[in-house]
Amino acid sequence: MHRLRTSMACLRPIAQTAQGISQARPLQVRGASRTFEPLRRLSASVSSEPFLNATSSNYVEEMYYAWLENPKNVHKSWDVFFSNANAGVPPGLAYQSPLQLNGAPQPAGSASMGAQAKTEKLVADHLAVHTLIRAYQVRGHHIAKLDPLGISCVDFDDAPCAVGFQNVGFYGLAESDLDKMFRLPTTTFIGGGESALPLREIIRRLESAYCQHIGVEFMFINDVEQCQWIRQKFETPDNMQFSAEDKRTLLGRMIRSTRFEEFLQRKWSSEKRFGLEGCESLIPALKTIIDKSSQSGVESVIMGMSHRGRLNVLANVIRKELEQIFCQFDSKLEAADEGSGDVKYHLGMYHKRMNRVSDKFVTLSLVANPSHLEAVDPVVQGKTKAEQFYSGDTEGKRVMSILLHGDAAFAGQGIVYETFHLSDLPSYSTHGTIHVVVNNQIGFTTDPRMARSSPYPTDVARVVNAPIFHVNADDPEAVMYVCKVAAEWRSTFHKDVVVDLVCYRRNGHNEMDEPMFTQPLMYKRIKKQKGVLQKFAEKLIGQGVVSAQTYEEEVANYDRICEDAYARSKDEKILHIKHWLDSPWPDFFTIDGQPKHMSHPLTGITEGDLQHIGNIAASVPVEDFTIHGGLSRILKGRANMVNQRLCDWALGEYMAFGSLLKEGIHVRLSGQDVERGTFSHRHHVLHDQNVDKRICIPMNYISPNQAPYTVCNSSLSEYGVLGFELGFAMASPNALVLWEAQFGDFHNTAQCIIDQFISSGQAKWVRQNGIVLLLPHGMEGMVHTEKCCFTCLPDL
Repeated sequence: MHRLRTSMACLRPIAQTAQGISQARPLQVRGASRTFEPLRRLSASVSSEPFLNATSSNYVEEMYYAWLENPKNVHKSWDVFFSNANAGVPPGLAYQSPLQLNGAPQPAGSASMGAQAKTEKLVADHLAVHTLIRAYQVRGHHIAKLDPLGISCVDFDDAPCAVGFQNVGFYGLAESDLDKMFRLPTTTFIGGGESALPLREIIRRLESAYCQHIGVEFMFINDVEQCQWIRQKFETPDNMQFSAEDKRTLLGRMIRSTRFEEFLQRKWSSEKRFGLEGCESLIPALKTIIDKSSQSGVESVIMGMSHRGRLNVLANVIRKELEQIFCQFDSKLEAADEGSGDVKYHLGMYHKRMNRVSDKFVTLSLVANPSHLEAVDPVVQGKTKAEQFYSGDTEGKRVMSILLHGDAAFAGQGIVYETFHLSDLPSYSTHGTIHVVVNNQIGFTTDPRMARSSPYPTDVARVVNAPIFHVNADDPEAVMYVCKVAAEWRSTFHKDVVVDLVCYRRNGHNEMDEPMFTQPLMYKRIKKQKGVLQKFAEKLIGQGVVSAQTYEEEVANYDRICEDAYARSKDEKILHIKHWLDSPWPDFFTIDGQPKHMSHPLTGITEGDLQHIGNIAASVPVEDFTIHGGLSRILKGRANMVNQRLCDWALGEYMAFGSLLKEGIHVRLSGQDVERGTFSHRHHVLHDQNVDKRICIPMNYISPNQAPYTVCNSSLSEYGVLGFELGFAMASPNALVLWEAQFGDFHNTAQCIIDQFISSGQAKWVRQNGIVLLLPHGMEGMVHTEKCCFTCLPDL
């Protein structure tokens, strides 16, 4: 009844609606039932007035109340109409003209059967449209135009996807349905301000949202709010609009990215530099992320990447002086600092500068990386976590990380998976990382079909519910929009997100390599491919955003900047490796890299302090906290050792850590099962036996003004976690950061971090680091306990 009243109210003019149903004849109560006094018996013809027009609304209302009392009070056609309307059929479809109006009998139930059939068809068609919309959301990226070369198929075969205009029949729809109106579900935003659209327009808008130069993978995310957020960003009509000023800024960044590589090619054509040709839009992509993040309050961005495009990122994102970069190509210059140095495309940099979009200062750090492509990933995350910790940024609103990947390495190297699995762990989360994949669609000489078993190189990100935005890198505006959304996602949800820049590699693996040996057809296409800068400039000139003269002047201006920097680089006599520090310690070293203080203060502590720390180690400093009976015996044993002026390894470690914490020095211990200790000897975290998740860390009760103690069980990873702790230790010299292997020989799995960062980091990059590795029992694996007396401990 309510549905019919609402429908009739919608059909009336506004002036009539105000009168409402209140003009109906008052109710008459007969016993327990409500009845209405019929206003008119319809034994006469009902064709004297138009159906449901403005003058007949009261008349229809009277018929309805009469029908409620007894369906026989009204004509059969009204009976059919009210029955259908009460069943949920829209008013426009509820009315059916009787087959015979001359009084001849109608077939019993024919009208209601026809109405039921139409209702079922209506429901089935709407369900089909809803299914079609969902199909685009789930699988639209499979037919998006992502490849600038137009040669790839994501599924590695020629089977068409069951999505698209030509496949509406798959969903039970026909060509004749294309111009029918369909109500849109709440799980789509393609309507904008409209609640219903013709099927043809629904398909057009879905094609525009999901099947052009952007492909969105997000329907595997198990959070409705996050899915709705992404739908709104990509489905809302006319969402990708840019002002003329935005387009000119984007063009300027594309000029710098492209002409920098061309300048290097002209000056050093026979040098390896691992240029960015084919993915020049990476530079405006990164700058867009940084701009948007800075506007959201981010003050520090830590970045990690492999060698491809590193020099361009240093020059045009970090803004390293060009002459310092050009010096690296002079093989005759000798290093002024100790150590061997490293090749130019492995070096890092640290720089604080004003962001012109947000008008705020932002610190940018690009972490140095060896040839081991993804090894830097956990190091960046650890450094990011440390900066968040020391600045009190508990939600990651001021410090963030950006990781750049290659397609083959992102899919092929296990350290990527290990790093992803740290992303939501309490003591390791950086509250969202933006991953940017430079998807060359090739790994050195290996085709994707031989390099991975998944359709995309980014599928590993699905394990942590990270949305994946694929974008054609030859469309700078689409790249800019996707990166803006990625930055907003990170700012909103503080979760990881992936931007997949589908591009190509114009040269071989390096500038001296011949790719035609192994990918002849691909590189024939690449040789014919017009550069993205040229295409974008022609587009903006055609739109009248810039003139051809203005464009040529901007290109000439940047070329002149490079030439001037090249001339200045000739004046350099030596290389300063310390100018390439990615994590300087300004309070520890002078600007010339020399220690500020050569004296070493006394590190001994009093026996009274040792006893106090020992007593904390033997206690439970929280009331009403029930510990395990076996642990009670261990704590009692510690108390006895303190009274006897003895200690075992666990108690000695406790005293060493506690003495540093008391002096305000942060201690962080990480590794597999370190909270209890592999051999049940440490017990730095106590668990209440009666209350789930209630814990106590006695080490944080040593002194009111002590530094915080962080002890955290890690995921079952050595490579990733040691890399993370190495990055954490890079941030400050005034902390003790330790990683403990479960057994000493487990460090084998983290050997890359030991060889490429710990052992050689200072020689290659003049990098300081205070990481401490605890390797229980070395390579033996046997259990033993050492005891010593207090006289062994004063210098701990």
